[in-house]
Amino acid sequence: QVQLVESGGGLVQPGGSLRLSCVASGFSLDTYRIGWFRQVPGKEREGVSCISSSGRVTMYADSVKGRFTVSRDNAKNTVYLQMNSLKPEDTGIYFCAARRRLLCRLSGHDYDYWGQGTQVTVSS
Repeated sequence: QVQLVESGGGLVQPGGSLRLSCVASGFSLDTYRIGWFRQVPGKEREGVSCISSSGRVTMYADSVKGRFTVSRDNAKNTVYLQMNSLKPEDTGIYFCAARRRLLCRLSGHDYDYWGQGTQVTVSS
């Protein structure tokens, strides 16, 4: 019954913003690193962001630095991805994933749980 559920995706125009949420059930996120990934058909999955269990350490792909912000509210068992200044190339299915290992990383390997994804479309 371990589950991660993403929400908040949708259709926005370039320059717009979205806030994605990742809610865990069946386990507590406060001991996990949480990564965000995106998938576009025909393109390799890309690691977008990662946040430490405490929220003190964050990392971002170069393509989103300065535009995306990851945060977490462990009391709500939720992690957020605030996406600003969105570009068409940000379009894709966004997944959150939980990692028991102690280090944040943007590779999808060694993540234990994955959500079902939420679609983000940036188009004029």
